[in-house]
Amino acid sequence: MKGCRLSQWLLDSVVLCLALAVVPVFAAEPPRGLIKLYTSWPMQGAMIPEGTAMKRAVDLGVEHAGGMAAGYRVEVLNLDDASPVTGSWDGTVEAENAQKAIADADAMVYIATYNSGAAKVSMPITNKAGMAQVTVANTYPGLTKPGNAPGEPGIYRPTGKVNYFRSFPSDDIQGAAAAKLAQCLGFKRVFILDDRQLYGKGIADVFEKTAKELGLQVMGHEGVESVDIDFRALLTRVKAANADLVYGGFVIDSGGPQVIQQMKALGLFDAGAKFMGPDGLYSPALVEQATPAAVNNNVYVTFAGLPPDQLPTDVGKRFYADFKAKYKEEPIGWAMYAYQATIVTLDAINRAGAKDRAKIIEALHNTKNFEGITGRFNFDENGDTDRTDMGGFQVRDNKFQFVGLITKDKCP
Repeated sequence: MKGCRLSQWLLDSVVLCLALAVVPVFAAEPPRGLIKLYTSWPMQGAMIPEGTAMKRAVDLGVEHAGGMAAGYRVEVLNLDDASPVTGSWDGTVEAENAQKAIADADAMVYIATYNSGAAKVSMPITNKAGMAQVTVANTYPGLTKPGNAPGEPGIYRPTGKVNYFRSFPSDDIQGAAAAKLAQCLGFKRVFILDDRQLYGKGIADVFEKTAKELGLQVMGHEGVESVDIDFRALLTRVKAANADLVYGGFVIDSGGPQVIQQMKALGLFDAGAKFMGPDGLYSPALVEQATPAAVNNNVYVTFAGLPPDQLPTDVGKRFYADFKAKYKEEPIGWAMYAYQATIVTLDAINRAGAKDRAKIIEALHNTKNFEGITGRFNFDENGDTDRTDMGGFQVRDNKFQFVGLITKDKCP
């Protein structure tokens, strides 16, 4: 009987093995196809640190989505819109990048640009093509809001439809908050400089208007060419005006570091003056290029939101932790918003559920209560966020130290 029971056990085992062998194995469903996201911003010269950080942030956003959206595999193509001659953004190069994106049938969204002036070039191109454009750093108000330059923002929307989105506050909010920060810090006499570019002049003009409303004395407002490297004659006039603050509407590659260096050389900082600039200078490259001796304790900047290591949401905390772990460095400057532009884009593609440019634009318009890096936000009818976060920072110990959140009506 024992032998019979053993034989029965062997027979049952064989039957079970055969049954398991015919059980189907369900593999992951293959992708429905390919969706491409194009990016475009400077990746040369002074912009290498910032440009690289933004590229990495986009890649991280796609990685966090599993490399997929709406069942399609997602591929990122990074383009450089800088001139190989100047190292700064170039309108001809930016137009070529936008044309390349819209001509690619697999391209669904143009995640661009860094410079607001570059956006003026590419926005009409993507608008005519019916492709969504989601910026990583443009803050000039006229790209989306009336009341700035004549014809804006309609001239960027030849079809009459809105296809452009930004998930951070524009310069009408930042410039006003910067003027309030200057007042809060006790400055009285301000001299304003700008690089004559769309972003730099735009934010400097807002700063000037608000500064006057707050009772600050504006001792002068001068535009400079970004190709200049010697600002000593102008800064000598600034020193003679006895200004206690120089506000500079610059980005890293348009003269900001040189102005700060020469303020140091001419003794303005020793005389008690300080420098303040906008988010285009919120980068470690500023410390490196202007030198620690010039910037430490002498330079303030404003930037949309909190420092990367103080982001309050689960999304923001995950971004910071994973970026630092993956790339072994802090996520500087606009990397935070490059990441946010990517995840809100992928969310819209998922909600659109199709490889369809028009449906993706519609989904972006319907973005509601989206959890971003600083909090939940909606896109309004102009494609702007409804968040108004703005932070003040001072360079101390070679780093941007957080001063506090500010508004045009409230000190940090």
